[in-house]
Amino acid sequence: MTVKIPESMTAIAITEPGGPMVLKPEKRAVPLPGAGEILVRVRAAGVNRPDVLQRKGAYPPPPGASDLPGLEIAGEVVALGEGARRWSVGDPVCALAPGGGYAQYCVVPASNALPVPHGFTLTEAAALPETFFTVWHNVFERGGLKEGERFLVHGGSSGIGTTAIQLASAFGAYVITTAGSDEKCAACLELGADRAVNYRNEDFVAVVAEATQAKGVDVILDMVGGDYIGRNYQAAAVDGRIVQIAFLNGAVASADFSKLMLKRLVHTGSTLRPRTVDFKGAIAAALERQVWPLLAERRVAPVMDMIFPLRDAWRAHERMEEGQHIGKIVLDVE
Repeated sequence: MTVKIPESMTAIAITEPGGPMVLKPEKRAVPLPGAGEILVRVRAAGVNRPDVLQRKGAYPPPPGASDLPGLEIAGEVVALGEGARRWSVGDPVCALAPGGGYAQYCVVPASNALPVPHGFTLTEAAALPETFFTVWHNVFERGGLKEGERFLVHGGSSGIGTTAIQLASAFGAYVITTAGSDEKCAACLELGADRAVNYRNEDFVAVVAEATQAKGVDVILDMVGGDYIGRNYQAAAVDGRIVQIAFLNGAVASADFSKLMLKRLVHTGSTLRPRTVDFKGAIAAALERQVWPLLAERRVAPVMDMIFPLRDAWRAHERMEEGQHIGKIVLDVE
């Protein structure tokens, strides 16, 4: 099977570092897949906070990656690079991209693509890769969350948060989350959280102590940083693991580090985008084995917030920065 591929495509470029309006449609050459890569006709692309940081000039793409934003896509395979044996032209896939997702065509490593789960639309599938890769690696691999343990995730109504709540609950953890409104807390409880803390009028440290009979939580997934770092140390159980994936409140903090010793805590962190293709491929394989069956059964599913046309990517970024979204923001690619 062959597909006619045009020479040019519409893409959303970052014309200069700045606010959402610097995202502009422009014509670009359609990229060609190299060895081990596939070319995907993008039908939908997920919007993530790293895209916002890249737009502001604070998160440059790694060497060799497209300068276009967009880290997750879904669509059909239209061309294969040498050695990309698993996929065939016409296969529906979703994929983690090193960049370039805000476009009609995107090249991704074949090993970083996954089949669209049974029954999922391409729009839903585009909401999976970035959050599921991130949560799986940081919560279950780095954090080592196990059945029966207690788990705290901050920002429970975000794309990462809604994914973490569902996966932790599905694998048998007791889940506590924080969110910024009663509406968001209610959404987290519906997704499987056992306790949701409105951080605007409740202290999560006190709630964790009450909910766990002062034992604390075994794993914390934190994207806030700032003063949450010291408070996480208070909320953590003995031998607790804290995994840092962002610093929305700042990367500099004052904390009582004696708790690291007294509680034997592990405070780790990671960024996914710069990791190797093989590293991401290993995460993809683990997800396909252990999480894709849950998606096929709809025991876990992305929470969809709003969908914007590709040309209105700036509106999607505004929506994310307003902080009112619950779940994933996705671009519909014409």
